[in-house]
Order: sequence, then C-alpha cells, then structure tokens
Amino acid sequence: MNCPIPSFSANMTSEKEFRLSDFAGKNLVLYFYPKDNTPGCTTESIAFRDAQAQFDAYNTVIVGISRDSLRSHEGFKKKLDLPFELISDPDEALCQTFQVMKLKNMYGKQVRGIERSTFVIDAKGVLVKEWRGVKVANHVEEVLQFVSTLPTA
Repeated sequence: MNCPIPSFSANMTSEKEFRLSDFAGKNLVLYFYPKDNTPGCTTESIAFRDAQAQFDAYNTVIVGISRDSLRSHEGFKKKLDLPFELISDPDEALCQTFQVMKLKNMYGKQVRGIERSTFVIDAKGVLVKEWRGVKVANHVEEVLQFVSTLPTA
C-alpha cells in the first residue's frame, strides 16, 4: 500500500465528471459496491450518508462506485438522499484499476461481480488503506475511525 494512485476521470452523478486531481488536498473514500437498490448496497450507502458530516470534519470526500448506469445511480442517489456522488463504471475500467472484480457464487452459479471494497486515498493522492470483501455491519465506523487518524490539511 502507500502507493500513488494514477490520475483518472469517470462519469458521475449530477452531470459531473470525477477527476482525481480535483480532490488534491482532501482525503477521499472510494467505496465499490455490487449493485444499486440491493439490500447490502442500500445499507452501506445509508451508513455513509448518515456519517457524511463526520467525514466532512476530517476533510474527507465520499464517492460510491458500481457498474450501474448513471440513470440507475441518479435514482438510487435520489431515493436514499445521498449527499455524495456515485461513479458509473460500466466498462469496469476503475474496477480493473482497483482489482475488485471477482468470481462469486450466486444461487449456486459462478458470476463475475464487484467484491465490496473500500479505498482511502489521502490528501496527497496516495492509497493509504483498503478493505476488501467488506461486511457492511460496522464498516463505515471502521473507515471513519481510520480517516480520523489522517492529517486534515
């Protein structure tokens, strides 16, 4: 870990483009999740939403990422009143960069999907922490606890 993240850009909600360089000077939490409007992803997104003010206090921006379309993301964001943006990664470019695509068992079949994962990039653009195979319960608290240890300026 502790490696610089190569610059990237991607389409995100609110008709915005995500550019890593736009977040210089801020900590960044990127959470990859399998699919909009599914129970675990909804619970995780609500937990990040509810902790938004605490993340703000630690100079930290939250961004969710899945392969869903921007249209799906816009609906999910509105339905849950998410205060942060969601990146659409239908071609799996970011999923490949962060190596979150895995074979998973679903109803007895092997399917390729996103392994729920979270990455923290510090204010200098360096990957400083990652969680893979995330279990939703208490995860956001863990991320917040870690972010609280980072410099805020």
